[in-house]
Amino acid sequence: MNIFLSGRGAFAVQMAEAFGEAGHSIVGVASPRTRKGHTDDENALSWDRVRAWAYPRQVAWTDAAELRAMHIPDKTEVIVAAHSHAFIGRKTRAKASVAAIGYHPSLLPLHRGRDAIRWTIRDGDRVTGGTVYHLSERTDGGPIAAQEHVLVPRKATAESLWREHLAPLGVRLLLRVVDDLASGRRVEVEQDESLATWEPSLDSAPLFKPELIELPSASSEPVIGDRWALIDH
Repeated sequence: MNIFLSGRGAFAVQMAEAFGEAGHSIVGVASPRTRKGHTDDENALSWDRVRAWAYPRQVAWTDAAELRAMHIPDKTEVIVAAHSHAFIGRKTRAKASVAAIGYHPSLLPLHRGRDAIRWTIRDGDRVTGGTVYHLSERTDGGPIAAQEHVLVPRKATAESLWREHLAPLGVRLLLRVVDDLASGRRVEVEQDESLATWEPSLDSAPLFKPELIELPSASSEPVIGDRWALIDH
C-alpha cells in the first residue's frame, strides 16, 4: 500500500520503518515544525525525528499545521495518523483512495483527547488498550478498525505505559489494519457514544467540545468556554 504518514516522534518513525519492512511504501509525511521560521536548509539538527527520517530517503515532508489535500500525493491509498495531534480535514482524508486511519492509546470511546494515557494513570484505570479507528469529523470518534486491551501495571507512569505497552501495541494494530486493507478486508465498528468520555489536555485550558456533549436548551444557562473549530481542508 502507498501510505501518507502524519505523526511525530519515535512512534511515527517506528511506523514508517515497520510499514517499509512489511512491504508498504511511504509516499509522504507530515509532522509539526520543530521551530517556527526554519527553512528546509536551516539547522537540520533541530528537525523532528519524522522530518529527519524522511530527508535522506527523499520522502516529501509537510508541516502538519499546514497539511492540506494538495500535499497528499495522488497515488496515496492510506493516510495514517501515528501520534498526530493535528486534525486531518475531510478533503485531505478524501485524497486517500482506500482509508484514513489513526491510532489512539485508549479503549475508544473511552478517554478521547490528546492526553488519554495521562488521564488513564490519573484515574487509576486498571485496564486500558489501543484502538485503530477510521478518521472522521468527530475527534477520536470514527468507526473502530481494531482494538486490544492491556492491563495497567501497578507502578506504571504515563511514560512507561506508552513506551512498554501502548506504543508496541499501536505498531502491531496499525500493521494489522493496513495489511487487512491491502487484502480487501475493511472493518468498521461504530463507537458507542453512550460510553464516550473526553478529557482536555492537562497542559492547556479546557476546550468546549459541542460534538461530545449535550448542548443546553434555549432556556438553559449558556456554556462558557473556548469554542473548538474544525477547519475543513
